[in-house]
Amino acid sequence: MSDDFDDPNDMPPYRERADIGMNELVGALNSFQLMDDPYLSMQIYNLALVDQFIMELEEEVLQKLLHEERTPPETMFLSAQSQMWIFAAYELMRTWRERATDVLNLHKNGGLKLKIDALRKPQGFTHVGREIRADQLQRIVDDENAVERIREDLRVAHVPFGNLEYIRIALAKHQVPGKAKQIAYAPGYGRINQWCGSLDYQLERGRVILGQISRRNIADELRAMSDRTSVPSEDDLKSFDEFMKGPKHDPFDGP
Repeated sequence: MSDDFDDPNDMPPYRERADIGMNELVGALNSFQLMDDPYLSMQIYNLALVDQFIMELEEEVLQKLLHEERTPPETMFLSAQSQMWIFAAYELMRTWRERATDVLNLHKNGGLKLKIDALRKPQGFTHVGREIRADQLQRIVDDENAVERIREDLRVAHVPFGNLEYIRIALAKHQVPGKAKQIAYAPGYGRINQWCGSLDYQLERGRVILGQISRRNIADELRAMSDRTSVPSEDDLKSFDEFMKGPKHDPFDGP
């Protein structure tokens, strides 16, 4: 593709679909502490498998759009698949974040051993889920570096999850994030991205548009979490959170 563009600044901002293996998303998510739960791993593989399917669908929709110069009827199916994938990605990351935060709180309060003992308490039957969780916590106790890696994992996942949560609230609840009583503007409406075919959704706060994001953007952000060469600082995360709140003063209200 690079031969088609003389100026590097005109290069497509997305990699070729054929160059993205399913293992990238699986590896990035499995690199996180506490993702070694086999049932979470199942969700990771589901997410990565469907991601491959949707990327191919996105590419087909884009090619039809360029060829026919009208919105292809397949876009409706793409929209449905995209939203379902976003919801699934959100639930996976939300579940992991809750567990990671819970472990940090237990570690801080000295409650990890008590939690392990409570999980191992006989239930009258074999409770696989409790046994898996107890084994996970025991590995945290046995590894003196595990807690610090969890803290790093949370920092790495903060921005991708923040973007994912923002658009998920608009798509699923039809609300403006952080403003439960404010109705979202055209929730679920997306435009076909000119480079990859994924649907671009607006990140809006009333009359202010913070930017746009697509399912492909989210998947690429999750894939990139395996890169730990530049872990965001706490100041970076605070700056992101402030930006996502939108401007304190509506620029359309005048000075």
